[in-house]
Amino acid sequence: GARDAARGEGFHAVGGDLVVLAPVSVGAEIIADGNIHVYAPLRGKALAGAQGNSDASIFCLGLEAEFLSIAGRYLMAEQLPLAVRGKPARAHLDGDSLIITAL
Repeated sequence: GARDAARGEGFHAVGGDLVVLAPVSVGAEIIADGNIHVYAPLRGKALAGAQGNSDASIFCLGLEAEFLSIAGRYLMAEQLPLAVRGKPARAHLDGDSLIITAL
């Protein structure tokens, strides 16, 4: 399951949160209907709140994602703030805006 996501495959936590203890590689895609917690670098794609849960968040210890999405709002890698790249961060919605906050 979660080990596969680190190898460039995908994983979907249906109806709840997803906790990943290994790095998420470039090309990997992790999806959760709830929150996503990555206790390692996040380099692939992470989609939280997949069923429209706008209260979902993405937490990671090293933000290097290709793509982040919460409840359909998304940011591409080049849109991530320079100040949080490679650092612990939280992605969450503030109204209709996807916000990245340093942790």
